[in-house]
Amino acid sequence: MEEFPELRSSRLILNQLTPNDAEVLYQLFSDPKVVEYYDLAAFTSTTQAAELIELFQSRFATGQGIRWAIRLATSGDFIGTCGFNTWNEKMQQATIGYDLLPEFWNKGYTSEAVEAILSAAFSGQLPCRTIFRIQADTVVGNTASEALLTKLGFSYEGTRRSAGFWKDSFHDLKCFSLLKSERSRTDNRAKN
Repeated sequence: MEEFPELRSSRLILNQLTPNDAEVLYQLFSDPKVVEYYDLAAFTSTTQAAELIELFQSRFATGQGIRWAIRLATSGDFIGTCGFNTWNEKMQQATIGYDLLPEFWNKGYTSEAVEAILSAAFSGQLPCRTIFRIQADTVVGNTASEALLTKLGFSYEGTRRSAGFWKDSFHDLKCFSLLKSERSRTDNRAKN
């Protein structure tokens, strides 16, 4: 198994979740505001958080995905998670997701974390090797996530009607994507 990659940005460290993170992960996913658009109900025990950490570790070990803890660089405090819920090395694509404790919303942390992931993924620095396409799905109404994706250069591809079913309801999902070739053009424009 490959070593879990640690990523850094000016204010953040992205590293592996460990069993020691169960309590803070529980705080994150037990908040109804955080899981409002998620395909899971708010957690009711730290056991659920520990099981989720095991799932993330298993996905990485089997090459199916990767999820980082987002931590403040100054203190190491946990503030959220981000990563690829799935990746497909053969198809050179991945699906991204992210979440943050509400007290850290609207401060640019999610953008900074996702930016670090995009840079690593498109430059081949991750165990999944080459990624050409990164997709994100948002539930209709999640305007904050849509704004984040648009800001980072993702394109809206369309809405898949009733593509998700959780919490006893069908949900329309808006599909966004970013291609490596588009990212390269955006990076080149920023340098000029």
